[in-house]
Amino acid sequence: MAQKDVPLKDYRNIGIIAHIDAGKTTTTEGILYRTGLSHKIGAVHEGETTTDWMEQERERGITITSAAVTCFWKDHKINIIDTPGHIDFTAEVERSLRVLDGAVVVFDGKMGVEAQTETVWRQANKYGVPRICFINKINQTGGDFYKSLESIHSRLSKHALPIHLPIGFEKDINGVVDLVDMKAYTYNEFHDHELQVSDVPADMLEKAKNARALLVEAAVEADDALMEKFFEGGEEAVSVEELRGALRKRVLAGDFYLVTGGDGRGVIVEKVLDLVTEYLPSPLDTGEIWGVNPKTGDEISRKPEVTEPMAGLAFKIATDPFVGKLIFVRVYSGTLKAGSYVLNTTTGEKERVGRIVRMHADKREEIDAIHAGDIAAVVGLKSTFTGHTLCDVASPIALESITFPEPPVAIAVEPKSKADQEKMGIALQRLAEEDPTFRVHTDEETGQTIMSGMGELHLEILIDRMKREFKVEANVGEPQVAFRETIKGTAEVQGKHAKQSGGRGQYGDVWVRFEPNEPGKGFEFIDEIKGGVVPQEYRPAVNKGIKETLEGGVIAGYPVVDVKATLYDGSYHDVDSSELAFSLAGSLAAREGIKQAKPILLEPVMLVEVTTPEEFMGDVIGDLNSRRGRIDAMEDLAGGAKLVKAHVPLASMFGYTNDLRSMSQGRAASTMELDVYEEVPPNVAQEIIEKRSSK
Repeated sequence: MAQKDVPLKDYRNIGIIAHIDAGKTTTTEGILYRTGLSHKIGAVHEGETTTDWMEQERERGITITSAAVTCFWKDHKINIIDTPGHIDFTAEVERSLRVLDGAVVVFDGKMGVEAQTETVWRQANKYGVPRICFINKINQTGGDFYKSLESIHSRLSKHALPIHLPIGFEKDINGVVDLVDMKAYTYNEFHDHELQVSDVPADMLEKAKNARALLVEAAVEADDALMEKFFEGGEEAVSVEELRGALRKRVLAGDFYLVTGGDGRGVIVEKVLDLVTEYLPSPLDTGEIWGVNPKTGDEISRKPEVTEPMAGLAFKIATDPFVGKLIFVRVYSGTLKAGSYVLNTTTGEKERVGRIVRMHADKREEIDAIHAGDIAAVVGLKSTFTGHTLCDVASPIALESITFPEPPVAIAVEPKSKADQEKMGIALQRLAEEDPTFRVHTDEETGQTIMSGMGELHLEILIDRMKREFKVEANVGEPQVAFRETIKGTAEVQGKHAKQSGGRGQYGDVWVRFEPNEPGKGFEFIDEIKGGVVPQEYRPAVNKGIKETLEGGVIAGYPVVDVKATLYDGSYHDVDSSELAFSLAGSLAAREGIKQAKPILLEPVMLVEVTTPEEFMGDVIGDLNSRRGRIDAMEDLAGGAKLVKAHVPLASMFGYTNDLRSMSQGRAASTMELDVYEEVPPNVAQEIIEKRSSK
């Protein structure tokens, strides 16, 4: 596909976000079909969609990685990022939202707002992403546009107004009334190639007029002059163009949402594309991006112009079987050229850009450069990972990186044979490069390889990928909880390492104060040495010794977090002191200090949301209580369903999805995400410590 020259004002970088199974991928497929990129619409359940190109995605019918796809509509260039809906892959959504300018939120018209929809909506609020709402599947049995709209009002935002109304109900739906130009856009079959334009059906005229009046009223709030005009001359005084301009203003402000609905597979998707091009922002609307000068620490900005120095953010890594490591980059300013050198301000290294490819799902087109406001994939970068800033060597800037939560679930994996061992090391390294929420380490005591991820499904898919893509056979242990250790009290201790064994000895002596740090702050080392009781050159070694000991755990072998260590006194020997001696002294102080400062165990506590029919409510709550859960809230949902929100320790939640299924005849569903780390009850903690020390 030849590259088209499109002005920056006509670029749209959008994400398609939603709860699992709402129809994001199908909608993306519908868009690709309408914009001429694919010749037929792939069905998710048949495993033939374009953006879900991983085998696991095709089998499970869910999206795991965000695929970036480029298409063209009415002289606009649209980069679409199709994101996963499953809670275990929220990091994928998070990193995508960071580089998007706008989003289409897809709802299942039979379910309305679901648990994970709220999560992605909150994430979009966090990054201030303007969005439009598309209620999908309203032409299926049980699909209802107006009920879904109600659930958007009650659970997400009152400021969501329809811009299109569906014509017909359930299976009879055959188009929409556009409230802006008051025309009907209809089709005979959903897969028609063209929409027919006609007058609004007589039986819908009244309803459409009322809905339009509300829309105009909300729109004129964007502009004082227009509001005045409206008050003087009523709705008729506002032209169609003025209405479009005012609605765009309101959508771009980020707290007003236009709603449409239909069948994501069908020709109606063209109306969604029109909304994307008319109302969602271009890179020019989002304006300049701010970062810091890594040399001076001063705040600096970059405008979305090709004349500015180049600045971009790597937001995703994918391993392509044909070209190797692909790094998806959003360029905010300047031009990133193939063959040029760039500075990675996160690592401080220079990197050479090899080839640049534009992705059309799993097909690719080679291009010479990525210009300001655009997204494409780069081949050839060795040390660039997710969240790293790439910029012009002569004008460095560090953009705000993407932070990811610590993974709470771990499993042990062992290669089945010697040949698998080597392959497994390479496979795990590759997968960890791609996915920042996946961690791998070796347990020093047992020598096992430990994989950590966001949930059981996340780890299950990674193991599956390891088998298929890298042909590694491995034995997998039971899931384990990633506990943490911390302290509640304060202790001042001496760490002294002194050895004299003929010739040069070893001498390091430190006094360190250990106290709790703010939750989430991690480890902090403070140097309060007055004078030269511990020479400057040995103090980093003390920090290193303490840090390494805390990472390995003190009471049960789990990392110690949120601790402040202050080095305030010590002594040294002119001949016998060395960095190693002070590192060992720091380590001794940490061991002793943590033991004296009231150490406790922390466990990950999950925010669990269960949607269940009313008749199983008692069983669901009883079961959550038996898992040490705390019920926070109960809400009524459409169609007599109930929503239960609870906080439950992760240790009690393994296998929950299957248990819930069997207690509700398969009708209840749940999502869970990591919320906080809390203290483990003493009786449970004792059990864990004994178990760990007996290994």
